[in-house]
Amino acid sequence: MKKLRTLLLLAASTLLGISTFAQTMDKMSMDKTVMVGGAAMYPSKNIIENAVNSKDHTTLVAAVKAAGLVETLEGAGPFTVFAPTNEAFNLLPAGTVDNLVKPENKATLTSILTYHVVAGKYNAVDIMKLIKDGNGTASLKTVQGGTLWFMMKGKKLVVKDEKGGWAYITIKDVNQSNGVIHVIDHVLMPK
Repeated sequence: MKKLRTLLLLAASTLLGISTFAQTMDKMSMDKTVMVGGAAMYPSKNIIENAVNSKDHTTLVAAVKAAGLVETLEGAGPFTVFAPTNEAFNLLPAGTVDNLVKPENKATLTSILTYHVVAGKYNAVDIMKLIKDGNGTASLKTVQGGTLWFMMKGKKLVVKDEKGGWAYITIKDVNQSNGVIHVIDHVLMPK
């Protein structure tokens, strides 16, 4: 009887260990990190906690701080952020960024930045499904209130802004604890 109880306890603890190991492995596969700007982006961290580590997004992070949006993007979300690189900001006319981060231009800066954010989590597959369902075009409302349009150019996912500008999604599906980031190569502009 004592041997049977010991054997049952051993079997139960083995099964529990296998179950715990399987759950850990499953969570690890969902927590796949993506490299952006030379830094690992961890799905267990929020948008701000990851973005501050990307060498390619120092201008965006400075602009988010100047606009007072850090606390919002650290919030629960979920958010989908289309994150322009430093290079994308450099494509703007000279002096634009320096002018936008001035305190007197906070409202304009906030409008531009929130135009890059959609409420909800939209991975690339979700956006591509919307494009397919929309016969080649999809649109999403931004938290700024404007609209972004999405389509495919060959195998590349592109975003069109309200002023007719285009941005390619260069790194997709950078999952965060409070949403997802898609890296883009141009700054999107609202009307």
